[in-house]
Amino acid sequence: MRRKALALFSGGLDSILAVKLMLEQGIDVEAINFTSPFFMFKGGKGKSETEAVRAARELHIPIKVVDLGIEFLEMISRPKHGYGSGMNPCIDCRIYFLRRAKEYMPESGADFIITGEVLGQRPMSQRRDALRLVERESGLEGLLLRPLSARHFNPTIPEQEGWVDREKLPAISGRSRREQMQLADELEVRNYPCPTGGCLLTEPSFLSKIRDVFGHAEKLDPRDFHLLLVGRHFRLGPVTKVIIGRNEAENLAMDKAVHTGDTVLHWLDGGSPLGMVTGTAETDMLETAAKILLRYTKAKPGVEHTIKITADGKESMLKVLHEFDEAAVEKFRI
Repeated sequence: MRRKALALFSGGLDSILAVKLMLEQGIDVEAINFTSPFFMFKGGKGKSETEAVRAARELHIPIKVVDLGIEFLEMISRPKHGYGSGMNPCIDCRIYFLRRAKEYMPESGADFIITGEVLGQRPMSQRRDALRLVERESGLEGLLLRPLSARHFNPTIPEQEGWVDREKLPAISGRSRREQMQLADELEVRNYPCPTGGCLLTEPSFLSKIRDVFGHAEKLDPRDFHLLLVGRHFRLGPVTKVIIGRNEAENLAMDKAVHTGDTVLHWLDGGSPLGMVTGTAETDMLETAAKILLRYTKAKPGVEHTIKITADGKESMLKVLHEFDEAAVEKFRI
């Protein structure tokens, strides 16, 4: 009887190698990939698919992509096991992913779960005690196999039952990637991404924006976090901010993201980035947003300019004085 593994799969080298090791032993594999506004595993410049989808296709395995929602955001805002160096609750994330994967096992028909985790590779979530904690709290004791470091741990049920030959699995540990790259050559894995963190929750440049959303949102909405990926962000009020596009691509992305209740701003007399106000748009806040917008145009300072305001399909004009210099704008920047 052929056995099947469900693989937590990012499309990075470690998860690819974990899958390859199982395929080499005749184990069927299905990948499960979790997406959120915080994960940045893209297939490369100009590609819309993620690394996970591309890699699964090249490995000839099915993949289930799960878009994480409100429950995941709530977990990030109040992690049981705390944060790493940024707002990254790595231990809670792993537990959450594995619990979701366990829920999917009956539908998948999988007998056990594999991950690309390597003992000692990450200081918060891949210590031996943390890995044991994750296994226990996910409810997967005995059914969670980490093929790359398998021989550093006690045998799992797949190894005990002979579904997987433990002696053919590596004993990789530590932060060096040398052994993984050597294994990739042995398994003829050629096309894999360079190692990166891939999580905005660890990126210092994004932490203030992420904390700002958690601190001001009346209710959590994944869209608010997706918008963090584009534009310059400025806080105008407790539930109001303006986002200013930095280039044409961001203007287009923001334009597609406009929802009912948003207000869009353009400078009428020349090339203009798109300004998008989210939240309550009082007149004084729109004036401030317009002045911030003008700072990023070639509008002449010290004179009045006309800004086109579009909200819920209705257009109006707003005249404002271009008086904000960089110091004035910085007071609002998130």
